[in-house]
Amino acid sequence: MKKATALKRWKAIQEGLPILPHMEAIPYKTKGSTYGACGIRIDGNPEFIDAVMSRLKDLIDGENHITRLNLARNEVKTKLEISGNVKHFDNTAENAEVCYIRLHERGHEAQRASSFFDRELDQPTQTMFA
Repeated sequence: MKKATALKRWKAIQEGLPILPHMEAIPYKTKGSTYGACGIRIDGNPEFIDAVMSRLKDLIDGENHITRLNLARNEVKTKLEISGNVKHFDNTAENAEVCYIRLHERGHEAQRASSFFDRELDQPTQTMFA
């Protein structure tokens, strides 16, 4: 999609649409790449990531008895060495971080254990699967 088309589409989208109903969970015990699966990657300084995440709070209900959030937030290193080759990341923001968010199905045993031991997940489960 060309940038002009993407911008036009973005401008036309209704504000405040819920995200979670459209986020397909990655099936339990899936192997291999998740490229192209529903997910979010946010890069930048911690304040930027916090600001973006503040607009994604409806995703928190993805942490429930049936599904779980795969949430990783890590510092970005300014260089990476792989097999003797060094790659420099010269354009990183100060104190840069990267945050990944994906939704995964829980296994049947984890669903039962969660239902029994973690009552805090009752409400998010009802909200998501009502």
